[in-house]
Amino acid sequence: MIVLHNVCKTYPNGVLALDNVDLQIPERDFVFLVGPSGAGKSTFIRLLIREELPTSGRVFIDGQDLARLRRRDIPHLRRKVSVIFQDFKLLPHKTVFENVAFALEVSGYARAEVQQLVPETLDLVGLADKADRYPNLLSGGEQQRVAIARALVRRPSILVADEPTGNLDQDTAAQTVQLLVRINALGTTIVFATHNSELVNTMRRRVIALEGGHIVRDQADAGYE
Repeated sequence: MIVLHNVCKTYPNGVLALDNVDLQIPERDFVFLVGPSGAGKSTFIRLLIREELPTSGRVFIDGQDLARLRRRDIPHLRRKVSVIFQDFKLLPHKTVFENVAFALEVSGYARAEVQQLVPETLDLVGLADKADRYPNLLSGGEQQRVAIARALVRRPSILVADEPTGNLDQDTAAQTVQLLVRINALGTTIVFATHNSELVNTMRRRVIALEGGHIVRDQADAGYE
C-alpha cells in the first residue's frame, strides 16, 4: 500500500527532514507515527499526498511512484489519500452537511452522488442528527468528527490523521481514536501522527518512531516509548 525506499528530503534552507527512510505500510494497517517536533512527521505526511517530492529515493502508493505522477493526476491521488488536521479547517458559514459535501463538489461529483454519500458518511461518524448545524454550535469532538467525515466521504483507501486529537480533551480524544479504529476495521489504512503517549500506550498498535529524520523504531503491538 505505502512504500518508502531510501527516501531523503532536504529543504532549500539545508534542513534534512528525512534521511534514508525505508518503510512499508500494508493495506488495512493501523500505524501510529510518533516522535518529537522536527522529527520528520510532517514531511512524511506531505510526501504521501505529494505536497513535497523526495530529494532522493522513491515513494509509492499502491505501486505508483509519486514522482512520476502527472500534475493532472494529483487530485486522483488525494481522493485515495485523505488527511485530517488538528485544527479541523471547517468552513464556518456552511452547515455540517455542506462542509462534507464541499469535499465532493470541488472534485466534480454529481449532485445525486453528493446526496447519497454525505448522509451515509455522517451516519458512520455519528452525526446524522447534526447535518443542519453550523460548526460554532458543535463541541470540539463533534467538529473533529465533521472533519473526519469530510476526509472519508470520497472513500479513500488511506486516511492520514495529523495530530487529530491535539485540541481535544482526553475523553473526546479517546472517542476520536475509537472512531478511527472502526473506520480501519472497514478496510481503510490509517496513519496516525501524534504526540499523545497515553493514546498510543492504550491502543498497542504498530508504532513507527521518527527522530532526526530517521526511523529509530518500528514495532508492532507497541507503546509510545
